[in-house]
Amino acid sequence: MSARFDPTILDALEAALPTLRERAERALESGLPGADAHPSRLHEAMRYAVLGGGKRMRPILVYATGQALDYTGSRLDAPACAVELIHAYSLVHDDLPAMDDDDLRRGRPTCHRAYDEPTAILVGDALQSRAFELLAEGEGDDAPAPAARAGMVQTLARAAGSRGMVGGQAIDLASVGRRLDAAELEDMHIHKTGALIRASVQLGALASGPACAATRDALDRYAKCVGLAFQIHDDVLDVEGDAEDLGKEQGADAARDKPTYPSILGLRQSRELAERLAGDAIDALDGLGSGADVLRGLAAYCIQRRG
Repeated sequence: MSARFDPTILDALEAALPTLRERAERALESGLPGADAHPSRLHEAMRYAVLGGGKRMRPILVYATGQALDYTGSRLDAPACAVELIHAYSLVHDDLPAMDDDDLRRGRPTCHRAYDEPTAILVGDALQSRAFELLAEGEGDDAPAPAARAGMVQTLARAAGSRGMVGGQAIDLASVGRRLDAAELEDMHIHKTGALIRASVQLGALASGPACAATRDALDRYAKCVGLAFQIHDDVLDVEGDAEDLGKEQGADAARDKPTYPSILGLRQSRELAERLAGDAIDALDGLGSGADVLRGLAAYCIQRRG
């Protein structure tokens, strides 16, 4: 690991992760309809898709951004939950036979295998609508201002739609069997994975209250770099990761002839690029104090994780 990575930032992350993950799980648990609520099979499947584990990288980014801006209150819970519901819906739909046709997700049968394909489609639809419902709600003394709620809805909608995650998935499907260059692959990943990671940071900032333009720009530079580094490392793990750590089949991208960073740059250059981007993300936060250490730790973590 480069000298740009202060080992103490991983210590800060390790200390904070259990609390942040627990908070994310509580928000998701309460943000989803109960399994016995009508129609119960759909709601049970929604909970199966969301509450079956995961790194919770996106909600943690929401909380860590709030911490960097000296806000840790309840306004962060709805956007943290909403962005993870969008991520979960995308995984349910990506796993479908018409898309990636995967059997495992997070070490368990995928939603369409555990239930059935029509139910999985409806699960994705329902998770997406619930995400925006959560952002639009607002009650209590610490509720976001209406302008902030509107900003969060717009931010997540753009990141999830044709100019973000869904657009990236469309590029991905159209790229199977094609030889992309590095710029085309970066464009795909900036949309497919990076847009939602960038939105997580933006949502955290919007929920936390006003911040100066320089701080917003620094956070956005951080998020762009982390989003791409995260996906490059995912590509590397698909080559050399362990199925048990990944929670899905290793080598799936190569088997489908999908373009990846290792297939274009090679493993060594892919690792070096991911490390450089993670370092750039950390450098972007130079103007922020120790409150941003969890964000710094997440940048390092995203290229060291095993799954």
